[in-house]
Amino acid sequence: MPRVSDRSKMREQHGPLLTGQLTIDKLDAKLIALCMSDGRKAFRKMAEELGVSTTTVVARVARLESAGIIRGYSARVDSEKLGYGLTAVTEILVSKGKLIEMEKEIAKLPGVCAVYDVTGEIDGVVIAKFKDREQLSTFTKGLLAMPFVERANTHVVLTTVREDFRLPPSPHDS
Repeated sequence: MPRVSDRSKMREQHGPLLTGQLTIDKLDAKLIALCMSDGRKAFRKMAEELGVSTTTVVARVARLESAGIIRGYSARVDSEKLGYGLTAVTEILVSKGKLIEMEKEIAKLPGVCAVYDVTGEIDGVVIAKFKDREQLSTFTKGLLAMPFVERANTHVVLTTVREDFRLPPSPHDS
């Protein structure tokens, strides 16, 4: 257990400590960023970079994992190099009262990367990747054949300027 003076020093350097409800401070934000940039980096190396003890890093990462903020670790792959050269963004319009069920079914389809429930004239947006036009065609026709899908409008991505869903963490101010 850190001494009171150690806690004060940590609070000055890193912002609020994690107590009660989970609060993300500057140290947590830096740890999340390190985990996102290199999920295989050793805790000891993280501790050295951040100027804290390895025990602090282990405890903070464990807390972030148990809170569900860090949900896992995975490799970032180039989908085009795996043969997924087509990205499609599909807007869907669903019959009233069936949106949630429909989105859950769509999320299970091969190639689907994201399903969003959105505001506006459409009900949902689906982002999916395909190896060829035949897969895209099968997907689109399958969507239209689903009960309760009234309309689907598919956009084929011509150029991917940026595709990275890893957001930089932002510490809460307290």
